[in-house]
Amino acid sequence: MAPLSWRHHTLLQALLSRGPLSERDFHALFSAISGGKNPATHRHLFNDTLLKINKELAYLQFELRAGINQYDGTVYYGVVNNIADEESKLGSKFSVPQIAFYKGLLEAIVHEAGNDGSITNIDALNTRIENQVVIADASQGSQSRLPTSITNFSLSQKEKTLNELIQDRWLSYTPTGKIGLGIRSFLDLRSWLRSNDIPSCEVCNEACIKASSCPNEGCNVRIHGYCLKKKFSQRKASRACGCGTEWPRLEGEDDGAEDVNEPEEDQVPSANQHSRTRRRGVKSELVEENERAGPSARMTRRSLRSSKAEAVEAAQEVPSAAGPSQSTRASKRRKN
Repeated sequence: MAPLSWRHHTLLQALLSRGPLSERDFHALFSAISGGKNPATHRHLFNDTLLKINKELAYLQFELRAGINQYDGTVYYGVVNNIADEESKLGSKFSVPQIAFYKGLLEAIVHEAGNDGSITNIDALNTRIENQVVIADASQGSQSRLPTSITNFSLSQKEKTLNELIQDRWLSYTPTGKIGLGIRSFLDLRSWLRSNDIPSCEVCNEACIKASSCPNEGCNVRIHGYCLKKKFSQRKASRACGCGTEWPRLEGEDDGAEDVNEPEEDQVPSANQHSRTRRRGVKSELVEENERAGPSARMTRRSLRSSKAEAVEAAQEVPSAAGPSQSTRASKRRKN
């Protein structure tokens, strides 16, 4: 197999130095090193490049992988450790109590937060870590004991660790201001999430951290928000779950009524309505004045039509008067 070129090295170096990159940034980087070739139009070249990189990384139990941030649906690329053990991903930088704190947060977000996939800052700081690390004495029959680093892990240390985990993107602030998983957790812990009895998405089969549940309490189907929009994006697509229950629409989801916010013809410009109203008023005033004058002073039919035409032309001189459609209607009235 041919060795990796400078282009492969550039992609790897960017991911290792910057961390996970969004799909947009990663595609822009690939386009820059490949002579302007867009991954969307050169999919074969893009996939072949990633395949060559992963063949080399496999010897080190690493992988260049794509994953989705379940809170906003953004796709990211990053280099991850293939060993399904969360401690192996934090052990090089974080201490034992910090790893235990991360594990406690992970369990709270994954198992206790429900479909929201997030916890408040107060709940995060109150996470207990005593049950995350247990070290047994060498002698048989002795009770397990906790290291002092765990029992003495203070609230200020938790707060500092929480900030570091967010900065390193193991955790993140969700759009609602809560604490959720970061993109590095979504990328690195994919195997761990699949093996911990976390419900999977009905569409993409990935673990559901932030997802929507079927309204039927007896149905266990869960779907990511972005998968739900994709699944029901077609106008005629059925919104029924497998159990027959109708899925509710998400906030901001297109309901298929593309023209719902567009004004109707009769509603469009208020200037049109004003002009038509004024014309009707002027004509009615002329008719009433003619009837009050009596038969001897009544205007002839032809002169009345002429007066109506002049009134229409005067009404059209309003500064906000509408365009050609009104002129056309006025000309038709003059012909009558």
